[in-house]
Amino acid sequence: MRVMVIVKANADSEAGKLPSERLLREMGSFNEELVNAGLLVAGEGLKPSAEGVRIRTGSGGPRVIDGPFAETKELIAGFWIWQVKSMDEAVEWAKRIPNLDGEEGEFELRPIFTDEDFAPSDPTGEIREAEGRMRERLEAQQ
Repeated sequence: MRVMVIVKANADSEAGKLPSERLLREMGSFNEELVNAGLLVAGEGLKPSAEGVRIRTGSGGPRVIDGPFAETKELIAGFWIWQVKSMDEAVEWAKRIPNLDGEEGEFELRPIFTDEDFAPSDPTGEIREAEGRMRERLEAQQ
């Protein structure tokens, strides 16, 4: 199963404060462990919401809202995508995420839908087949 590990934002990440060299090294080592275990699919840090926008949809059409966004608890500062055997395995790895300074933080782990999850909405399999072809093209482009 694939799991997205969402790194929640905090005041420092929203202020654009970069991690210390020591933490960057520890995170690099942790990421290397994930790679060596065959778990890491992707992972990136995100710039502060001041550099982002939101697109809000509704009956009036799309509306662009410039950052920064006030509610830090609603924001993310980064993510990983892990390929794991179970949510329990993902939790065990998440417990090992470096926190050298003992700062308050939060990570949210969410399973990613699989093609099979959409079977009830796609009884013929046609939509899932088209999705599979698109994913193959994306992989070939990378």
